[in-house]
Amino acid sequence: RVVADADGGRRGHSIAVTMRTPGHDFELAAGFLISESVIASAAELWRLDRCRDAGEDSAENIVEAHLAPGVDFDPQKFSRHVFTSSSCGICGKATIERLLEVRPNVPRGDFTLDARLIRELPARMLESQTVFARTGGLHAAALVQACGDLGLLREDVGRHNAVDKLVGASVLAGNLPLDDSALLVSGRASFELVQKALMAGIAVLLAVGAPSSLAVATAREFGMTLVGFLKSGGFNIYSGRQRLLCD
Repeated sequence: RVVADADGGRRGHSIAVTMRTPGHDFELAAGFLISESVIASAAELWRLDRCRDAGEDSAENIVEAHLAPGVDFDPQKFSRHVFTSSSCGICGKATIERLLEVRPNVPRGDFTLDARLIRELPARMLESQTVFARTGGLHAAALVQACGDLGLLREDVGRHNAVDKLVGASVLAGNLPLDDSALLVSGRASFELVQKALMAGIAVLLAVGAPSSLAVATAREFGMTLVGFLKSGGFNIYSGRQRLLCD
């Protein structure tokens, strides 16, 4: 739920419902707002609260994002499916053009990774997945430093949520854009994950699973490095080979 200036006052608008693993809910909300271009930076987010209007049983499951005074928000133009549903019927060209309109943080800088270190990352991420170790049912997303060390890691039943929590934590800490880190994800590389990485300014996306064709096309369009099928024995490079120091 977003609370923003409207008609001379402050009004609330329900904008998204998601199934999530409880915990880090404010991070999830902040990351979602960045990835959907509702806000461009932490400065546009005034505060995050639990919804005080909800009943006692619902309050813990609803986050209110109060945008800073003067931040433009038009609920009529906000449509989540335009960005994040891979089954909405929008063609690849139209989807990429729509992403161009929101001006993502196109990857910049000289961030690189050593290919020998990349092969070790899935096993190291699995060792850090404390909730997955107990349940076997959660996805994970982690930031990877140039030296190959894992930084921040988040888990969630939804892989998109895991990335939003990771990005949201960086938003709230004032660490965007994340042009000094790669993003490692435990599952497939979908268009939505490429979009979220781009909105956070991430130059390298590493996926344990396969990328979709639209994910590959989007990564190439925006100059992102995209790696899929990442295992200890190797990986596939789909775009941006120049950022990977291969033997």
